[in-house]
Amino acid sequence: MIDAHHHLWDLNAVNYPWLMEKGKKRFFGDPTPIQRNYLIDEHRKLAAALGFNGSVHIQVGAADALEEAKWINKIANENLSWPMVQVAFCNLSGEQREIQLDDLQKLSSVVGVRQIIGRSPEEDANSKTNELLTSGDFMAGLQSISDRGLSFDLQIIPELSETCAAVLSQFPKLQVVLCHAGSPYNRTAEGLNSWARDLNHLSKLPNVSCKLSGLGMFEHNWTQSSVTPIVTTVMNQFGPERVMFGSNFPVDSLSSTFDELFRRLDNIIDEKDSEDIFFQTARRIYFPNFSMS
Repeated sequence: MIDAHHHLWDLNAVNYPWLMEKGKKRFFGDPTPIQRNYLIDEHRKLAAALGFNGSVHIQVGAADALEEAKWINKIANENLSWPMVQVAFCNLSGEQREIQLDDLQKLSSVVGVRQIIGRSPEEDANSKTNELLTSGDFMAGLQSISDRGLSFDLQIIPELSETCAAVLSQFPKLQVVLCHAGSPYNRTAEGLNSWARDLNHLSKLPNVSCKLSGLGMFEHNWTQSSVTPIVTTVMNQFGPERVMFGSNFPVDSLSSTFDELFRRLDNIIDEKDSEDIFFQTARRIYFPNFSMS
């Protein structure tokens, strides 16, 4: 099995400004418990205990994105018995975009790019990242990573889905992976109905896949029953061949253990779909040149 979305950090090796802010609650909760090193040995132990044998590292807001990517690449090369690729950060609307992409593609573990467009309504109002969807430079960046054979990890909030789908429809060859099921932050019945309608704009695009990840970020006391409507909607809209599992650890360790997270989702997912969700979809998109079993 493949964990298609997790993070690692060594606070002595790479600077993560957001992580070390004291007393500032984020959209995913209070980061205090995770303001410590989270290294490959710890993650591998948690995941392997449940049968996972590979993973995808996702960029996580380092001050120096290339430094983070190089650090992860070193870890991947030092732990070949645990196949790990990475989705790195690049400012796709920046003047140095092509240079940054050239540097990233020198690293053997880099298979994709993530530049977050939406986290939560409150944080987006300050960061202005939603404006990327109207940036011609950002569009050029999407075309560049498509031409280079890199994937794009898409993180947005539901109300951006229709606009985002219109943008992505211009790049049919770009493999897009929607993070965190499209971030259904409003867990009321009305909120989930609205999210499902928004999600449909993206699920209609055949080159967009979806991660069942980050389900605890907006509901810290989540249960199997509380996320069943989310999992069911994602499955119905995308189909198992375009759905994958991601732990989002250590961030989601704020709301559950790894074992609880996996078993709750595994209980919801039909057994006939497990091979796709826990392995094949992630292998197809992130590990096209790797032999895994």
